[in-house]
Amino acid sequence: MKKAATSAAALGTNALLAHGLRSPVALTAKGMSDLKLSLAQWSLHRQFVDGNLNPIEFASIAIYTYGINAVEYVNQFYTDSGKDEKFWINMKKRADNVGVRSLLIMVDDEGDLGVANDKERKVAVENHYKWVNAAKILGCHSIRVNAFGEPEKTAFRTAIIDSMGHLCEYAARENINIIIENHGLHSADGKLISGIVKQVNKPNLGTFPDFGNWCLSAKWGSTQGDCSEVYDRYKGVAEFLPFAKAVSAKSYNFNARGEDTKIDYYKMLKIVKDSGYSGYIGIEYEGEILSEHEGILATKALIEKVWKSLD
Repeated sequence: MKKAATSAAALGTNALLAHGLRSPVALTAKGMSDLKLSLAQWSLHRQFVDGNLNPIEFASIAIYTYGINAVEYVNQFYTDSGKDEKFWINMKKRADNVGVRSLLIMVDDEGDLGVANDKERKVAVENHYKWVNAAKILGCHSIRVNAFGEPEKTAFRTAIIDSMGHLCEYAARENINIIIENHGLHSADGKLISGIVKQVNKPNLGTFPDFGNWCLSAKWGSTQGDCSEVYDRYKGVAEFLPFAKAVSAKSYNFNARGEDTKIDYYKMLKIVKDSGYSGYIGIEYEGEILSEHEGILATKALIEKVWKSLD
């Protein structure tokens, strides 16, 4: 992984002003005490991949550039460090030093947890153990997993129930939650996944509703572009919320009023607020028109505007 061209920890007043930003304190809207925002690392994935930003400095980027004091990591940026306890101890120190809370790790590419083959499923479950351990060191409450596997629903359900049971047992020893995000295919079936969570019946198994990603016909499930079969996003989020331990405010592109062109944030955030959910709402910009930096700011402003209107 390339070293970042600019150290986020070194972003001072001049750099903040260059981005048109104020201090982290000034960025916090008044009268928003019940709104807790976090930043999903995927919002900056292009800059991490091309080396403009260093994933090690994510906590500093969140607080100094965006005034956000809680973060959601993505394991794809730390694949070589999954089992390195010293690395995660250092990452925790970095977050603690700037007053940022580490909430969760999003885990991808560790095998499908819903495969019928017992050996393959066992490997996939055990591949997640290192991320549970890393989350524990960081002080996170959860790791996010993908519920992919068999195309046939009954076979998928049987397999994912088994893997969630075993993975939750391991994670419970470390006081870590396992949370399923809608990420396409069966995982984007809100009724199916909420039923699975009920059946597994483990206190550390929950959901991670994402405002996007409700495509039933494609893995990873983005609904930004074409999708032949889409689950109703508002229905899905409502079905996930009783079990939610995190919420992802996916955003794509914005109109002249600063509103997302795909997602009705007024309707969506009202569903979240009316559910009684009191955890963090994670900003996850995935648009293609605004830059990642501008998209994060636009999403933050939209959430704050809408949340305030719901009071």
